[in-house]
Amino acid sequence: MACYISTRDNRYYAAVEAEYGRVAPVTAAHRLSGVRLDVVQRWEEPRRRDKTGTRTFQGIAGRLRKHTTFALTTYLYAREAPTALPRCAALVECAMGGAARVTPDGLPVVQVEGVQARFGSAHGLEPGDAITFGGELRFVTACPDPLTAWLSAPLTRNAGVAAGGAVTYRPASRLPSASLYDYWAPHSAVQRILRGCVVDELELELNGDFHELTFRGAAAGIVNSASFEPGEGGLSSFPAEPEVQQLMDLPVPGHLGQVWIGTNAAPLGTLASARIRIRNHIDMRWRDFGLLAPRCVTPGDREVRIDLEIYSNDSEVCEAIHASADRREPMALMVQMGEIPGALCGIHVANFVPAPPEFLDGEERLRWRLRGCQAQGFRDDEVYLAFG
Repeated sequence: MACYISTRDNRYYAAVEAEYGRVAPVTAAHRLSGVRLDVVQRWEEPRRRDKTGTRTFQGIAGRLRKHTTFALTTYLYAREAPTALPRCAALVECAMGGAARVTPDGLPVVQVEGVQARFGSAHGLEPGDAITFGGELRFVTACPDPLTAWLSAPLTRNAGVAAGGAVTYRPASRLPSASLYDYWAPHSAVQRILRGCVVDELELELNGDFHELTFRGAAAGIVNSASFEPGEGGLSSFPAEPEVQQLMDLPVPGHLGQVWIGTNAAPLGTLASARIRIRNHIDMRWRDFGLLAPRCVTPGDREVRIDLEIYSNDSEVCEAIHASADRREPMALMVQMGEIPGALCGIHVANFVPAPPEFLDGEERLRWRLRGCQAQGFRDDEVYLAFG
C-alpha cells in the first residue's frame, strides 16, 4: 500500500543548458540544498464565445499552450573554500547573465589604507571583482595601476599578508537557461525536470533567521517520469538520479554581516532589514503561430530595487541618507552577509537613489522605511554579486 511522500526526501539539481530547453545532464556535484520549490503549470485556455444553446462548457478540440513558472528558495551556505562555486551557481548565472569569474587567491598585500589596497605583485583585478581579507569581502571599484585597487569600503580588521579569492557574478545583456531537477524518494514517485528555466527575479533578504536567496522565473516546460515520451527535452529516456551523496550544508545566520553606504562608504549599524531584488523582465517567445512551448527568452530592461528599514538616529549616515533622498542624489551600497571565509556573500550597488524615508513611529524606536530604491548605472554595471 502506498504511503505519503515525505517532503524531506526531496533533492534538487541544477545545471546551465547549452541550448535553450534542451535538458542539461547533471552529476552529484550539481546538487543544491533548498528550502522549497514551487512550480505552477497552467493551460492557456481560450474563451469560447459561440452560441451553443446551453450554458454548459462543451470543450475545445486540440492541444493548448502551457505556462510554467517556478520559485526556489535557498539559504546562503558555507562552502569548502572562498573560490568554490556556490551550489546554486547555475541559477545565479541565469539571474545575472554573466558567468562566474574567480579572482585569484593569495595576492600579496603590501598595504591597505582606507579604500586603497596596494599589492606586492600585479593583481589582475577588474572593477566589479570581489576579494576577501579574512572574514571581510570587498569589491574592486577602480584599478589605477597594476599594483593598486580601490575597494568598495574600508576594512575593519587587519588586512593580513595576503588577500583571498572570491567568485563574482556580473550582469550581462543575455541570460542563459538552466535545467532544474526535482527528485523524490521512493524512486517510484513522480520525478520532474524543469527545462529551459530562466530567472526573472533574484531576491536576497537580510536579517531573517538565515540569509535567503529566492529565484523566480519561467520554464519552457516540465519533463516528468509518469508521462515521459522519448524526445522530450532532447532526452531518449528519463534520466536516473545521480548517486545520492550526503550533504552537510551549514546555513549562515541572517544577522551576521556588514552594511556600508554613501559615496564615502560609512558603516550602517542600525539596519533593521533589507531586501534586494534583481528583475530581468523576461519575455517568452511563445506567441508564434504553431508553437505549443517557448522557443527562447528575451530579457527586458534590468531593474534593481532595494528596500531598507533603518533605526533612525542623529548620525551623519542617517543625515546623508535623508539628504540624498531629498535631492535625488545617488549613493553607493555594499552589503556583506556572513563573517568567515567560505561563508560570505556580497552585493555591491555603485549608484542607487534612496526613496524618501517613511517615518514609522509605532514602536519604541523610530524606524525609517525606504521602499523601492532603484539602482542605476552606465552599461551592465548597476549591481555585482559575489561569494567569498
